[in-house]
Amino acid sequence: MRKEATSENAIHALAMLSNAQRYFVDQLSVLCQQHQQADKFTPQQWLRDSGQHGGGLRFEAPQHSLFNQASVNVSQVQYEDRPDKAFISATALSTIIHPINPMAPSVHIHVSWTELRSGKNYWRLMADLNPAIVCENDKNQFNETLQSVAGDYFEQATEQGNNYFYIPALEAHRGISHFYLEGFNPENVDTKTFAHRFVYAVIDSYIAILKAKLDNISVEQKPSETQQLSQLDYHTLYFYQVLTLDKGTTAGLLVHAQNDVGTLGSLPRFINRELLAQWINKTPAPRHKLVSDLVALFPDSKRCEVTTEIKVLIAQTIRSHYHNYPLS
Repeated sequence: MRKEATSENAIHALAMLSNAQRYFVDQLSVLCQQHQQADKFTPQQWLRDSGQHGGGLRFEAPQHSLFNQASVNVSQVQYEDRPDKAFISATALSTIIHPINPMAPSVHIHVSWTELRSGKNYWRLMADLNPAIVCENDKNQFNETLQSVAGDYFEQATEQGNNYFYIPALEAHRGISHFYLEGFNPENVDTKTFAHRFVYAVIDSYIAILKAKLDNISVEQKPSETQQLSQLDYHTLYFYQVLTLDKGTTAGLLVHAQNDVGTLGSLPRFINRELLAQWINKTPAPRHKLVSDLVALFPDSKRCEVTTEIKVLIAQTIRSHYHNYPLS
């Protein structure tokens, strides 16, 4: 059993984000049913220290569904009994959806509430649209949603998101729309309402984009070989960015080893090993060693599956790398 945080704000955050999780999973399940995919998302629970310090529940899409990979996770970790810890609790919804059809974009959403022992409390709000094949209409629709819900904070969040999701070694961004508000808790804003409106608006916007794509795809021919290769290459870029630059993923793996598969739930199911290998020499030292070690985890083939077993090895590889080359 999970022991949950007891502060009023943490209780509210967990209830709100759990409701948003169920709402998103329900909307995704409706799309599956509309496209003759009856299989349901399956729940997977994980515990921090056997539940003493919380844990989480994630819903994963079944294989051979509309999704290449899809995970919707809500977690709450609390250290109310550990005064040596810098934070009291962290409550988060984190989800990544990778549709199987290359014409449909991926999405990443992260909304979290953190309470520090110093007395500082804040939200982290992220949303980014990540297509293998760029569609300007999708980009504009997603940005319009973000702008309408964020108001005066849209430009700040876009600038911070563009910086966060930029990949210097490849001179590319991970997606086409990036929103990131860090440490968000201004005194003149009802941040609970802001976070609630944000998460539901982003979910609804993505569902509308995905539904339109799937409805259109259903009457078209199957994806071409070129489109499928574009998706494979893009998913390789996504894989590279998450494992070499994403601070949240790296921190999650370094802090504990109790949810490695869940922490790596954002990874797409297949990558282009040959392309990943080409990026070793483009990656600054010593991180190029990490990329080389990641390449070595996969069989000598172009299209390689990121299996559960390989995710476990990826987590071990990242911990080993940062043991030898600590984060500055």
